[in-house]
Amino acid sequence: MIPIVTPEEMRAADAAATEPVEVLIDRAGAAVARAAVRMMGGTYGRRVVVVAGKGNNGADGRVAAARLVERGVQVTILDAGLNPPAVPPCDLVIDAAYGTGFRGIWYGPDPGGAPVLAVDIASGVDGLTGRATDGVVPADRTVTFAALKPGLLFAPGSLLSGTVEVADIGLDVLGAHRFLVEAADVAAWVPRRPSEAHKWRSAVWVIAGSGGMMGAAHLAARAAQRAGAGMVRLSTPGYAADPLAPVETVRFALSPTTWVDEVVGETDRFHAMVLGPGMGRNEATTANVRDLVQRCPLPMVVDGDGLFALAWSAEGAAATLRNRTAPTILTPHDGEYTLLRGSRPGADRLASAVGLARELNCIVLLKGPTTVCAAPDGEVLVANAGDERLATAGTGDVLAGIIGALLAQQVPPLQAAAAGAWLHGQAARRGAERGLVAGDLPDLLPGTLAEL
Repeated sequence: MIPIVTPEEMRAADAAATEPVEVLIDRAGAAVARAAVRMMGGTYGRRVVVVAGKGNNGADGRVAAARLVERGVQVTILDAGLNPPAVPPCDLVIDAAYGTGFRGIWYGPDPGGAPVLAVDIASGVDGLTGRATDGVVPADRTVTFAALKPGLLFAPGSLLSGTVEVADIGLDVLGAHRFLVEAADVAAWVPRRPSEAHKWRSAVWVIAGSGGMMGAAHLAARAAQRAGAGMVRLSTPGYAADPLAPVETVRFALSPTTWVDEVVGETDRFHAMVLGPGMGRNEATTANVRDLVQRCPLPMVVDGDGLFALAWSAEGAAATLRNRTAPTILTPHDGEYTLLRGSRPGADRLASAVGLARELNCIVLLKGPTTVCAAPDGEVLVANAGDERLATAGTGDVLAGIIGALLAQQVPPLQAAAAGAWLHGQAARRGAERGLVAGDLPDLLPGTLAEL
């Protein structure tokens, strides 16, 4: 996992460093110079323009300039404070104007078609939120120091950063409690199926669907199967027959109105539950969902209409979740987050996810191009494996099924949420660039898991 720290935490790490600031700046500048040489494919005959500000960011750029001059590069340094409108012709622009602590508006000089290397973050991008003004010059590559900054992970900052590399300059970030998930982490969390396994060893019960919304139930069930569940039971209250259900699922009929007792009495052989996709929002359904959340002893993923049911309680979602003893993972998009908390996620999405997790005492997976998985204790795992291919109906149902299967395989709840989001995104990347639909994703999961 790659640590993520806020600009404020980065300033604290700088202040706590045991080595002089000049040493840290020299290391940072050297890392930038190395990246510059790689981007240019060498140094002979190369021309570099460094746009340098007054602070440490500018100092990093000046050190990089000196290192490049030593290697024979022709370097021009422009003062960022003079707001140059454009740079002279060159092979590379190094943006060392302003760092993660910048506040205000920055109109960077026109690079004239030259590639841009940003120092720590593209100048003008908010290091905490990723917000940026129109004048920010997009970077082709960013060298950031010690840890990732949130502004590098959330749009538009993520789109303005290019390829990001983290350079170790000797700062202590071991106290970080937010991390970006990588493939190696998911490989470590997702267990191999043991040789003595049987179908009931990782059984998932999916309670989902309603008239006109059976597809959501099918997607969640298929995803759970493909993500490693040995047995998937599928129930839709009031629907005993479901001829289009995945053939490998086991159908279990539930009464149309009062069905919680039927479920609670049958949970002993299951290891996780997925509740809510496509269930509808009528009063009987929402009442049953809330009752089941309170009484079900299984680890649970609550998604879609299940989140609506929690939010629509007169006492609020916290009252429903208060007596839960098993782990609970909620998977809201921004609209569902607003229903649950009464306000939209703030610009600081990491803090927003943690705030809801603490309020409801559960794991919160806040969906988005960059997905944030937060625990009540403030630990955060971030997944950014997906892309715009996931912006299609039903992909959230697939995600819920994947997480349910991971819970059933005894993956800890926070890791199950983050690994599910990562696998979900990677599966989409294996699919067609155009025309991908949610139903394609379950069949892409085995290959994604195999790559681990």
